[in-house]
Amino acid sequence: MDQELREQVAQWLAGLGIDSSTDGLTVSIMVFACLLIAFIAYFLVKRGVVSTMNIVIQRSKVRWDDVIMHHGVLEKMAILVPALMLNIMLPLVLAEHQLISSMVDRLLDVVIIVLVVRAIFSTLDSANEIADVNQISRRLPIKSFVQLCKLFLFFVAIIVSISVLSEQSPIYFLSGLGVATGLVMLVFRDTILGFVAGIQLAANRMVSPGDWIQMDKYGADGSVEEVSLTTVKVQNWDKTITMIPAYALVSDAFKNWQGMSESGGRRIKRAVNIDIDSIAFLTEEQLQRLGKINLLKQYLADKKTEISEFNAKIQDGDMPVNSRHLTNVGTFRAYLRQYMQQHPKVHQDMTLLVRQLAPTTEGLPIEIYIFTNDTRWAFYEDIQADIFDHIYAILPQFNLRAFQAPTGADVRSLKG
Repeated sequence: MDQELREQVAQWLAGLGIDSSTDGLTVSIMVFACLLIAFIAYFLVKRGVVSTMNIVIQRSKVRWDDVIMHHGVLEKMAILVPALMLNIMLPLVLAEHQLISSMVDRLLDVVIIVLVVRAIFSTLDSANEIADVNQISRRLPIKSFVQLCKLFLFFVAIIVSISVLSEQSPIYFLSGLGVATGLVMLVFRDTILGFVAGIQLAANRMVSPGDWIQMDKYGADGSVEEVSLTTVKVQNWDKTITMIPAYALVSDAFKNWQGMSESGGRRIKRAVNIDIDSIAFLTEEQLQRLGKINLLKQYLADKKTEISEFNAKIQDGDMPVNSRHLTNVGTFRAYLRQYMQQHPKVHQDMTLLVRQLAPTTEGLPIEIYIFTNDTRWAFYEDIQADIFDHIYAILPQFNLRAFQAPTGADVRSLKG
């Protein structure tokens, strides 16, 4: 077939008055014809198929095809058409020049490998962006898997390209990698550690984009922007950026607040310290005054009945040491519990405690252990502040005082 093609080209040249006795001229014209045919094929595919597809994509209402067009996946695939045609035609044209034919054939094979890998890379980038748009990357570490696939394809392309150029089996080069393993481990230690850690983060879903993580060792406290195979990018709340090595998240401790965000509740765990000298039994006058508080009406009524029945059974019940009495701090805890149970910003389906901790040199801690139903930082802080504003303001109603260390004004008043 190649000989017949040569004869036809020679006859065509003779008809044009060109001496075709030189084989090089015939071959050159045939090579030029192959390049022209490949260019025409590329032009038809690019202007015909790709342009038509892009018009259809622009008119469609879905988003994912726009991402594919943005990354130029179709254009990169279109380039494969002329490369494949040249890979078929040029070896036939150069059949009588074995050395040149072999070199051209190998080079075209490598070019095709590069173009295929390039098209796959664009497809993977498109898939990654589509996953980000559809919030899939919040549940799965798509970017890490994409980078892993790219890295694997890169090494495969290198090995296959070398084997094509040297006309050796890929297995021959793979067997030689074992010799350099020790050197590679030594030189690329940090990269390999990050690579392995990135796979662990991806497989165990320890961190995902959008998570709020806190890692004081690296000064990171904010939202995860990007998770790659070697690093994790965190945008802190002060808008600074922290890059954390992936292996640090595996080897060191860090706090992921995502569980809190997904639960719908954020914890408040704070205590108000009561001055122990202000703790006392409630008098009848105080009971009557506190009985007017709506949140305490039912509690005080039940407690009065319970205590009266108990005191009626004992002798000398008029002495406080022998009988039961309500304390201002106990009633205060009951009020806080009722207050939290009716607060519109407190999550009622989560733990709700008002508890007394062990006394310290700074008084008796009454701890509030609740969850807000709004996990947004600013709103959470407002809710917490409003609750403790109310607690400190209501203390005098129970004849209680918050503990406070003496200040300079206190010392000066004593001197006066």
